Amino acid sequence: MANQFAAGNRLLQCLSHRDLDILRPHWEPVDLRVRLNLERPDKHIERVCFPNTGIISVVAEVKGDQGIEVGVIGFEGMTGLPLLMGDDRWANNTYVQSSGEGVTIAADIFSKILQNRPSIHAVLLKYAKTFVMQIAHTALSNGRANIAKRLSRWLLMAQDRLRTDEMALTHDFLAIMLGVRRSGVTEQLQSFASAGLLQSERGCIRILQRDRLLEFTGDFYGAPERDYERLLRPYEAEIVKALTFESPLPIF
Repeated sequence: MANQFAAGNRLLQCLSHRDLDILRPHWEPVDLRVRLNLERPDKHIERVCFPNTGIISVVAEVKGDQGIEVGVIGFEGMTGLPLLMGDDRWANNTYVQSSGEGVTIAADIFSKILQNRPSIHAVLLKYAKTFVMQIAHTALSNGRANIAKRLSRWLLMAQDRLRTDEMALTHDFLAIMLGVRRSGVTEQLQSFASAGLLQSERGCIRILQRDRLLEFTGDFYGAPERDYERLLRPYEAEIVKALTFESPLPIF
């Protein structure tokens, strides 16, 4: 059996054992149920979440509108990024879109730990950099890619974080996340299914040919993922040297 630690939050895997020992007494398990709100616009951040499974969406909103997703967080990351920059508020709505589980730490305790442990702060800031890049590429995709490429990019990112070919996703949900009409999502999923890239049934999408989906998406996918590997993989390498695994660490 693979070391259970390897199946958890990948960002935490990048911390040293000493840093983990400092965080561990303060974290609490959390059930990430669908629609659980973790951060609200311009409200104090109460807790930081490190998901082990599931997907958390960061959604930009204006009054009277459903908003549009600007970022996704899974087992590779964390919420509460403003705390890394010395702030305690987030401009966006952050909530669970695909159920899972993880651990949380109270924001005030987390902030004190960051002040006392620069080594923890340094690693987490590298993730924050990759998340900013993800937001930038989401804006690029929304402005320059057609619906088909935006949808394929999102499906690849979701598959990365759920680590499965089969995902419980509705057309309505995808339409909200992409900021497009439901009919446009349905049409593109039918097109992908006809081409043999995926299967789309009621409330469920199964990716059949990831390589072809990657080829179709092109440069709209991959840059933030490569940046994550460049910045954080070296820290994982140190963990691998210290532990013995029967299976490799999960990667994008």
